[in-house]
Formats: sequence, C-alpha cells, structure tokens
Amino acid sequence: QVELVESGGGLVQAGGSLRLSCAASGRTFSNDAMGWFRQAPGKEREFAAAICWSGGSIFYADSVKGRFIISRDNAKNTLYLQMNSLKPEDTAVYYCAARGGYSLPSYYAFNYHYWGQGTQVTVSS
Repeated sequence: QVELVESGGGLVQAGGSLRLSCAASGRTFSNDAMGWFRQAPGKEREFAAAICWSGGSIFYADSVKGRFIISRDNAKNTLYLQMNSLKPEDTAVYYCAARGGYSLPSYYAFNYHYWGQGTQVTVSS
C-alpha cells in the first residue's frame, strides 16, 4: 500500500519555525517529483513548493519564497519543508504529494498522483 505520512505540524507564534516531514512507504519515491501544498479554511488548496527527483530543480510559491526550504532525502524516502519566519497567513493544512516517473515538479495539484493526509500548521499572531 502506497502511503505518504506528514508530521511536524503544530502551533507556533508568528516569526517562529517548523519543519515538516513526509515519510513515504509502499514504493520508492526517489524517482518522483514531490511537492508541498496547503489549504486554509474556506480556501482552495494551493501550491507551496516542489522539488524534482534529484533536488536539482526547485520551485516555490511567491508567498513562501525566501522563508520556506524544500528538501528531500531519497535514501530515507522522506521529503521535508523547513518553514521559517512564519506568518498567521501560513496557517493551513499542509499536504505532501508525489508525481511519478522522473516528472518535472509542477505547480498544479492535478499533476500529482499520491497524497498524504495532511498536517495542521497554526501560526498565532
């Protein structure tokens, strides 16, 4: 069974940091582009960051650029999102996703084939 499991969410004050992890199991994701998306209450799911299979190509949404860092450890089948200088508007459920087959990273959720269940991030002002 293919599974992506996010962890590391929680409550943090504005200006603080959190590190999200996404552990993959059931298949190897080392060949996949992977991404982080987020969904705030009452809003559509939006792109946050994505990384190609090798880590050589990385995309960020303008809203997180310079504050968030996406990385991966293929040996551990794990994706990370280091979130710094957090703002209340970063409050959302964060999802990791995988796009199979040496694909390029994508800004679009419909291009991803596997999804985690999400982890809540709440930033207080």
